[in-house]
Amino acid sequence: MPERAIVESIAEKVLEAIERTEHLVSLVPLERLEWQPDLPSHLPPANDLGHTLGHLLDCLSGFCAVFQVAFPTELADFAKLRSLPVNQFCSAEEAGRRIKTYGAHIERGFRCCSDADLARKIPTVFVPDGETLVTLLLGNLEHLLNHKYQLFLYLKLAGVAISSQDIYRFRGGPDSGGS
Repeated sequence: MPERAIVESIAEKVLEAIERTEHLVSLVPLERLEWQPDLPSHLPPANDLGHTLGHLLDCLSGFCAVFQVAFPTELADFAKLRSLPVNQFCSAEEAGRRIKTYGAHIERGFRCCSDADLARKIPTVFVPDGETLVTLLLGNLEHLLNHKYQLFLYLKLAGVAISSQDIYRFRGGPDSGGS
């Protein structure tokens, strides 16, 4: 059986980020989907909450695209995910459903992967000679984490009562929570 300790650690962190993102999405008030933060007039306007939710779907679709290229035979059905709309306005309910769909596919992608696979080069649009699978997965995690935090900040600015427990999974006992 191939070694999977590193894959399992990365998968745990990615799936945790997805779960916390899904939780934050569940806190978006229906009546605030068109809310957007006010920025200084010399800056372009920020996305509203509905478009931010649509971009989070794009973050998740990136993982699926990487896995589909890395494991084309095992994950051939991932190609159908490319037809799902991303980067457009969506409700929290729709985003929540789609996050579950992407999460299940991402979990399946990690199950196909061994630690040795992480070093394989995968060709991309930006780097035709390829980047390692681990680099692509970590890049997608960074993208997701950045926009998860964006949603967290937007919810705070929109007046939703949230705390660090909403964005992070704390690993200690009940008294290990943050601020």
